[in-house]
Amino acid sequence: MATTRIGTHINAPRGSVYQLLIDPEAVRAWMVPDGMVSEVHRFEPEEGGVFSITVTQDELTAAGTTEQQHHAYYGRFLSLVPEERVMEVLEFVTEIPDMAGAQTITFTLADADGGTDLDVLHEGVPPGMTLADNEEAWEVALAKMVALVERGAIG
Repeated sequence: MATTRIGTHINAPRGSVYQLLIDPEAVRAWMVPDGMVSEVHRFEPEEGGVFSITVTQDELTAAGTTEQQHHAYYGRFLSLVPEERVMEVLEFVTEIPDMAGAQTITFTLADADGGTDLDVLHEGVPPGMTLADNEEAWEVALAKMVALVERGAIG
């Protein structure tokens, strides 16, 4: 299992960025690949609390395809330190051995240049996902997070 670390600067206070990590509607909006929509089935942002999320293609894209592609994952919150850190463990719902297994994601927030630096450490990236693809997925997600703040949807 591999590790990805990525970060971004967000022109918003830590409290606003922290809310993006623990609000199910915010997570639904930013933590989803392009071309897909997210549905949050369960989301309990407290230590030991669980979450369950499905992402589905927003359109049928392949010729002859009769079902939209979807992926599901579930997990629990290991640690929540308001305005400082969110740590969670998740697993994909899959029958593909190379995509199975626990993954830990740690979001760390720090004051910087009038905003917040957000560091994302993704440990246990499954062997069925290249590090380049995982990093690209995080770049897309973090760009959506920044857009939420800039639109004033959160914070």
